[in-house]
Amino acid sequence: MRDAGVPASRVFFAGRMMTAVDLTLPRATEAAATAGKSRGYGRRLRGILLGLVLPVGLAALWELAVHLGFSDGRLVPPPSVIFATLWELARTGELWVHTRATVLRVAAGFAIGVVAGTVIGALAGYSALSRQVLDPMLQALRSIPSIAWVPLFILWFGIFEESKVALIAVGVFFPVYLGVMGAILSVDRKIVEVGRAFRLSGPALVRRILLPAVLPSYIVALRSGLGLGWMFVVAAELLGASEGLGFLLIDGQQLGKPAQIVAAIVTFAVIGKTTDWLIEIASAPLLRWEDRFGARHDGA
Repeated sequence: MRDAGVPASRVFFAGRMMTAVDLTLPRATEAAATAGKSRGYGRRLRGILLGLVLPVGLAALWELAVHLGFSDGRLVPPPSVIFATLWELARTGELWVHTRATVLRVAAGFAIGVVAGTVIGALAGYSALSRQVLDPMLQALRSIPSIAWVPLFILWFGIFEESKVALIAVGVFFPVYLGVMGAILSVDRKIVEVGRAFRLSGPALVRRILLPAVLPSYIVALRSGLGLGWMFVVAAELLGASEGLGFLLIDGQQLGKPAQIVAAIVTFAVIGKTTDWLIEIASAPLLRWEDRFGARHDGA
């Protein structure tokens, strides 16, 4: 029922305007979201292309140097020879067999190392007593080279998959442990005091304050642990492996095939970068709340 002092035409016009606004706002919001996604995809594609400039440029220069006779390309084969070797390994199925074996070992070792590093790192960071008991021994163990674990793990687990996965898990454990413990210790004390002032329980304090504060450093620790996992898998595949990219490296060295060695190294680089990129993509929604310089710089 309209007010008697307002003309019917004005009420009708206002109703039409409100309907138009109600229909326009969702469309404008949807269009803005679509445009934002398109810009995000464009920035991501531009970042990928820029990241390829340096390796592709260096590969082209080396191919040109070999083609012009500045090098014979025997010890460091040109990209054309490396790609031909990769194609041959892929055609015969040998590349997929070795890649699958290595990826499965890294995945298993990474999972074990992340779980152990997260739990022990959180315990050491949250409890001063646990830190005083655990940290000195773990810091000493962290200084042991990866190759030094090989004979011990052979005695413990034999030359089967368990020894390889255990060695990779050791490599992943320490970056994750240090990252989690350091992130918890670096949380601003005033924020924790605010949570306690609001009488948050222990689990609520962890969920609402500690976890968001720790998450950015935790993601970095995961990426560091994954990188070390890919490094440790080569040492792990020295333990009597008959499959894996590390075995492909050793086989190329023993048979005098530098192209096969470089092809295995290139495969390591591609798969390692892909897995790191997957962690970065998966963690992006969890860190969307951050107002970081890096985020604005990437979007510029």
